[in-house]
Amino acid sequence: MLVKIGVYYKSRLRRDGSVLEALKKSKAMKVGGTQKEKGMSRKGKDRLFIAVCVLPAVLLFSLFILYPMAKGFMMSFYRYSGLGGEATFIGLKNFQTLFADPIFLTAMKNMVFVLVFFPLMTMVLAMLFAVMLTQGRLHQFEQKFFKMIIFFPNILSMVVIGVLFLYLYDYNLGLLNGFLDVVGFEVLKQTWLGQKSTVLWCLVATMVWQATGYYMVMYIAGINQIPVDLYEAADIDGASKRVQFFKITLPLLWQILRVTLVFFITGAFNLTFTFVTVMTSGGPNNASQVPLTYMYSQAFSNANYGYAMAIAVVVFILAITLSFMIQKLTDKDAIEF
Repeated sequence: MLVKIGVYYKSRLRRDGSVLEALKKSKAMKVGGTQKEKGMSRKGKDRLFIAVCVLPAVLLFSLFILYPMAKGFMMSFYRYSGLGGEATFIGLKNFQTLFADPIFLTAMKNMVFVLVFFPLMTMVLAMLFAVMLTQGRLHQFEQKFFKMIIFFPNILSMVVIGVLFLYLYDYNLGLLNGFLDVVGFEVLKQTWLGQKSTVLWCLVATMVWQATGYYMVMYIAGINQIPVDLYEAADIDGASKRVQFFKITLPLLWQILRVTLVFFITGAFNLTFTFVTVMTSGGPNNASQVPLTYMYSQAFSNANYGYAMAIAVVVFILAITLSFMIQKLTDKDAIEF
């Protein structure tokens, strides 16, 4: 009898134990499933939040950048005045006329001149000022003062700068001819913006004055990130400042220089449009004409909107191609320190 009772309770305990284990497993599965559902719901909420934050920017970019760009590309294949009436599809005729247009070819030649000398002069001056202000023997107050003076043109409107330099180059009232009078070089006086040989140089000088401070600040930020230990070690080894610049400063600033080269391209197109419009209007005899000012005159003065869009397409392709080429030609591994 006692044996039967013992067997009964053992079987009962085994059965209850299996039931408890089954209950524990079911609870664990429920908890795990709940956690997975919570994780999935949290990820979904995060994605929804990101989408809501990004959507306005995407809509604005599409509305004000992508749509006008696509519309401009499309209109370059049409004859359209922009003042009303229907647009007539003419295929590539605008582009054929464009590359046979002597004014456009002159504008492109002038743009090449600006794209060569504006980045070169600005980069040299900006780098020179950056090195002098970071590695020169100047007090902190002097550094801040010269930084403010050199960066000051970036605070001014480009239209204001154009008007200032318009009077600077004036034959009768300009400071440049006035300075030549004072130092006894009256023979060098001339109408700086009225001669083909000098007008582009005057425009480039104006652009350099406006842009140098901006790029100087970028180079200063890069130089300040270079460890001082490198320069101290070079001093101990007897390296001159020139050697330190070419062996330490320039290689470690290479990535920043690559970025600024792309900025120079976009900046050159924008600055030339403003300064040519304010200072010369493309004169004398289209000697200072650039693609964007010619595009503007075709669209809003000659009511030749389709032709102007063809100019815009060529300028866009030129800028993208130059930026891509510069990035490829200057590509090399970044130096870590």
